[in-house]
Amino acid sequence: MILGGFPVLAPYDRHVFVCQNVRPAGAPRPSCTPDGNSPLLPPLKKLLKAAGLEGAIRINKAGCLDQCEHGPVMVVYPEAVWYGHVRPEDVEEIVAEHLAAGRPVERLRLAGGCINTRECSHRIRETLGRETLG
Repeated sequence: MILGGFPVLAPYDRHVFVCQNVRPAGAPRPSCTPDGNSPLLPPLKKLLKAAGLEGAIRINKAGCLDQCEHGPVMVVYPEAVWYGHVRPEDVEEIVAEHLAAGRPVERLRLAGGCINTRECSHRIRETLGRETLG
């Protein structure tokens, strides 16, 4: 289809963003990856292909998703399901349960009170110019 003179791609059923952010040594907040290469991406793409979901689901690298204390982090849209502390061995369950079957993996899901808020008890806060656990 052409819209406004540009080809329009078919929409994806889901779009997955995987944090690849690296902070410098000594940064007050942790990084999702030590070197910018998430160990989650290779198995995620391999399992997605094996499940025949390549055209329906898009996997993308992301910069900082601002959930550093919960990393490695990934988010799945359109549901806006945030996963934290994801390990490579969790990827198979995420693909089978959430991406293929539509059931989020609750044990990996971040609590709503921790997403995009400075009030999360896990977040490092700046207090009187010093970094402290809040």
